[in-house]
Amino acid sequence: MSIETLLCPADQAGVARAAALLRQGEIIALPTETVYGIAADARNGSAVKKIFAAKGRPQDNPLIVHIDDVKMLPGLVSEYPERAQLLAAAFWPGPLTIIMPRGPEVADECCAGLDTVGIRMPSHPVVRQVIEASGCAFAAPSANLSGKPSPTTAQDVWTDMQGRLPLILDGGPCDVGVESTVVSVVGEKPTLFRPGRITLEDLERALGEEVELSPAILEKLAEGEVARSPGMKYKHYAPKADITILDGTFEQYKAYLKAHAGQNPACLCFTGEAAELEAMGFACVEYGREGDGAGQAQHIFRCLRALDEQGDRVVYARCPRRDGVSMAVYNRLVRAAAFRVVTL
Repeated sequence: MSIETLLCPADQAGVARAAALLRQGEIIALPTETVYGIAADARNGSAVKKIFAAKGRPQDNPLIVHIDDVKMLPGLVSEYPERAQLLAAAFWPGPLTIIMPRGPEVADECCAGLDTVGIRMPSHPVVRQVIEASGCAFAAPSANLSGKPSPTTAQDVWTDMQGRLPLILDGGPCDVGVESTVVSVVGEKPTLFRPGRITLEDLERALGEEVELSPAILEKLAEGEVARSPGMKYKHYAPKADITILDGTFEQYKAYLKAHAGQNPACLCFTGEAAELEAMGFACVEYGREGDGAGQAQHIFRCLRALDEQGDRVVYARCPRRDGVSMAVYNRLVRAAAFRVVTL
């Protein structure tokens, strides 16, 4: 059943409308500093179910709960560990999700059967205003159809979600461009489950100890392994095109394209490379300067959507680095490519 969707500015009236809908058990889309999200009251299981229906999201993929003050934690978590307090002091509000023991007030639908819950305190003013106005801690995954590139503009949300939810707040483009870093403080050692703008090195400096790196960040989740964080289990972030990552120099990349020119491939390349590639007859989308992880992160999802808008079917992508913020870009891109990586 199609729902009438209103796209409106994230002004005082828009925030008030969003807050009222959340209190009524509805879902809304809104900007965060990372990507646009679909929000529902995290304490209302029937409201949270609407997120899964709107996105076509698998039920065993957990959701992150958003707050605007640590005073909201009681009931959402059963424990606020010392490591979590250190990380919150360093990075909240900001693009960091901390996995903690879940509390009794979180709807089961948020947690995919886990005894933990991911909590984040976003820095975007619109999100904070909506939380304050509604009184709701809300669950919010990215506001895209499941498996597609995450949205970083309200228009991207409209493309995927028009007719699936009642309200989209337009707060302009997102600053970070990839979803939050996810770190667990449950267990013997802290573990990074999803990289983002806040890096492994940032986390280790804040905690004063080593943080383990989940193998599922750079590789497929093992068969039957439980997804402890959003973005781990499924092919994610993918345009309609078949993407293959080519790991090598620009010269090697160009040689590979020439050898596969019969496929009429498009190029997902670094800034400054398109002119030469277009002169060779290839359509191009540039996603940031080589080695600039933060810049690439800001643009990667918009660029993946641009490939669809061009109608590309086969895409060869330049390989980002795998450290710092670049790890987040590689993590998103390798999932968009269904783990197809060719070493040149």
